[in-house]
Amino acid sequence: MGQERVRTMEELASLSGISRPTLSKFFNDPNSVRSSTRARIEAALQRYDYVPNVYAINQNRHLTRNIGIVVPFLADPFFAEVARNLELLCSGAGYNPILLSSHGDPDREVANLDSLRGIRPAGVLLAPIGRRSHRDALDAFCGDVPTVLFDCDVAGVGDAMFGTDHFQSTAMIVDYLARTGEPPALFEMRDAPNPNANKRRDAYEAAMRRLGHEPMVLAVDGTGWAFEEIAHREGGRLIAGKDLPTNTVLCSNDRLAIGFLAAAYESGYRVGLGEGHALRVAGHDDHPFSRFTCPSLTTVSQDYDQIAGRSLDMLLSIVAEGARPAAKVQTLFEASLVMRASA
Repeated sequence: MGQERVRTMEELASLSGISRPTLSKFFNDPNSVRSSTRARIEAALQRYDYVPNVYAINQNRHLTRNIGIVVPFLADPFFAEVARNLELLCSGAGYNPILLSSHGDPDREVANLDSLRGIRPAGVLLAPIGRRSHRDALDAFCGDVPTVLFDCDVAGVGDAMFGTDHFQSTAMIVDYLARTGEPPALFEMRDAPNPNANKRRDAYEAAMRRLGHEPMVLAVDGTGWAFEEIAHREGGRLIAGKDLPTNTVLCSNDRLAIGFLAAAYESGYRVGLGEGHALRVAGHDDHPFSRFTCPSLTTVSQDYDQIAGRSLDMLLSIVAEGARPAAKVQTLFEASLVMRASA
């Protein structure tokens, strides 16, 4: 019986159960993988008819073994966690991760990409600032360097994008909160710096209307990435003025929720479920500290592993094949509800 024809390394990875980065390492240097892994790959090549693109591999050897990772704000725990995963995955695939933060500044974002261009990276993983990014500059860079976006999309920019389905994640927690108590108000920053805040507001409003409730958006003033400080100040102001339209507050992200919880505590409000509690508070992201708040924070968890892993797999596939996708690939992962004591 003839071998099954396999056209791409990504397809071979799927059929053989061997990760795409490991296959890439093998085809660049068979001695770079463990002998047991090499035996598995050789067995797969006997079963499947796959011929690597030798021209692409040779071209790639003229590039550095560097992969750029650019995030909007490294001090934010979400981006720190994804970047940590990406650094480990890059190293495991035989590449050198170079991590840069744009510090919320679109000009710095462009400067970071320009600095990466100068070292001829194999590719770049970019979490863009989003709606404030300089789109034309990002598009020009992505035309020169294989680039996969993660967390946030910029229309028409990059070879692929992997992130969270914010309409699914936000609708899920709105449904839960409305089903188990008073429908939630959304607590957010009026001019939020984080890329997906507007998507979450739109998703909240759509979910509330679908459930037959009028949206209640508590948009507060504040600038920059000091979410906890802003939520502590503005949440305390709303509580003191008795301006909360419901006893359930959904914060646009967990960092806002942490500040809001502190404000509620200082105002003498008990947060949690059941009799004797004045407020329920929930967030979004599953911040690494959210399980340790008091009370522990109900939230939705983004799939860090899938976002990081699939982003890198796609980038390495482009590098190994030596060809860019004909059309941009976009993949959104569902989040999961994390029920804790705060709501």
